[in-house]
Amino acid sequence: MANWSDPRPTAATFPTRVGTQDAAYDAGLRSYMLSVYNYMASGVLLTGIVALLFANSGLAAQVLSTPLRWVIMLAPLAFVMVLSFGINRLSTGTAQALFWAFAVVMGLSMSSIFLVFTGVSIAQTFFATAAAFAGLSLWGYTTKRDLSGFGTFLVMGVVGLLVAMIVNLFLQSGTLALVISGIGVLLFAGLTAYDTQRIKSMYAYVAGTDMMGKTVIMGALSLYLDFVNMFTFLLQFMGSRD
Repeated sequence: MANWSDPRPTAATFPTRVGTQDAAYDAGLRSYMLSVYNYMASGVLLTGIVALLFANSGLAAQVLSTPLRWVIMLAPLAFVMVLSFGINRLSTGTAQALFWAFAVVMGLSMSSIFLVFTGVSIAQTFFATAAAFAGLSLWGYTTKRDLSGFGTFLVMGVVGLLVAMIVNLFLQSGTLALVISGIGVLLFAGLTAYDTQRIKSMYAYVAGTDMMGKTVIMGALSLYLDFVNMFTFLLQFMGSRD
């Protein structure tokens, strides 16, 4: 006969408690990842709108033909550096403001693609990139395989890619440019899956802390960069020039 006055938990109570905790954790994780994707997608949308408006206004052609173009091209890097190295000292609100400012400046920087490629080919490349990104990010989110071991390899690959791009500024080799673009697509495809899993794993450390909001911003920034870089490199293959 059960002793209803005994306050000690029975074995039957543990599965319920564990199940409730797991459900709460899963709900929190979904909300966290949804916030990351919402920021990332909104940033990409803002960049696209700014790029299109800047190009269609005629200002892009004028500004990008002056030395001011170097300011526009390098400004996004400055924002990334500030966010990456200063995130612990920034408030969540400041980090959000910097993210939106970064997306705007990226739009100014990327407006040049509308001066080079047709609108149809840009749209086709965008949707192809979106489909690939969605599949890769979903795989990174759901796979049981630990992708952390690929991080060093992928980062080294990106560094090597940057060196090759700088070298090709002087060589002006069309063949090398295509090779760089092909490797770039593969590297940022890998980074999409890797970063998704990394961002997902961060939730366990930041859930319920003051770092949650800032981690969402940094996660969105990582996925934004993966998407935009994959799109840019893929455009070299799919883009039709005016």
